[in-house]
Amino acid sequence: MPEMSGAQALVRQLRSEGVDTIFALPGVQIMAAFDALHEAQNDISLVHVRHEQATTYMADGYAKVTGKVGVAMAVPGPGALNASAGLGTAFASSSPVLLVSGQIDSGALGKRQGQLHEVEDQLDVFKPITKWNHRVTRVEEIPEAVHEAFRHLKTGRPRPVELEIPPDTLANLGAADIIEPEEYSGASASADDIARAAQILSDAKRPAIIAGGGSMIAGAGEEILKIAGLVQAPVMTTQGSKGVISEANPYHTGTNYITIGPASHVLPDCDVLLAIGTRLLFRGPQENMPRIIHIDADPDEIGKNFPTELGIVADAKVATGQLAERLSERIKGEAHGHE
Repeated sequence: MPEMSGAQALVRQLRSEGVDTIFALPGVQIMAAFDALHEAQNDISLVHVRHEQATTYMADGYAKVTGKVGVAMAVPGPGALNASAGLGTAFASSSPVLLVSGQIDSGALGKRQGQLHEVEDQLDVFKPITKWNHRVTRVEEIPEAVHEAFRHLKTGRPRPVELEIPPDTLANLGAADIIEPEEYSGASASADDIARAAQILSDAKRPAIIAGGGSMIAGAGEEILKIAGLVQAPVMTTQGSKGVISEANPYHTGTNYITIGPASHVLPDCDVLLAIGTRLLFRGPQENMPRIIHIDADPDEIGKNFPTELGIVADAKVATGQLAERLSERIKGEAHGHE
């Protein structure tokens, strides 16, 4: 294993994972990371901000626009807590953001000495607004921790993660191996679930589709339009999925907010609703809802707000592609059967 500082291990592993931009505000506990970033200045662009809130808000915006992981860095305590505002937004909007936060010296952790920027149990502060968070205190563990952070960021529902590194760990030398990045494919749905969904939609007289932010993140627009065309279903989008299909497309009925918008006209006349990557945040009595097929990468969202007849835990693009193919086969089979 080559010898390097903890800060060099951090920056080199971030670069290995494809990071080309970091939004950060300098501070004493993370200055070693800035030295390592200076060494890698031709590989990683460093965007300095004036307030820690901007680090995560900018990383969130970067992630939404580019589709890449947005990376922010801040000092511990009040700095990290300032950055938590943008992290909370990223959590609510399913955005892949990594916050690298500093810590006090590892030898002072848990001793309540009143160290600069000390916040006891800082990891616990971030647990409600992160998919995963972790503290590293050894140089050799840094590449593996960064790699694990990216695994969480790139699999399942994208949500922010937080990684804490004390200043002595960043400055110390140690032996560490940089890990090659991995490619992660979206989870597919079972053949039985797809067959059942295709049957329910084929038998529906007035099906409709609502595509949420998860469909936008997955890039499922083309597949959704194929399904809409096959079953002749209007497509509603949400605020988080505007642009997933063209608003000029004849199947697009508009952008829905709660039940203010197309849902107030579509749902009363709908007998089957295909919900894709959405929380299904509707107002109104549950007894008036149609039968629901819900596709989502997050199993906790399925059936949370409304009873679901069929829940499918899968990537929105992969599952809608499977469903479009199965519907097409079903329709062709029915046509041949009538000849």
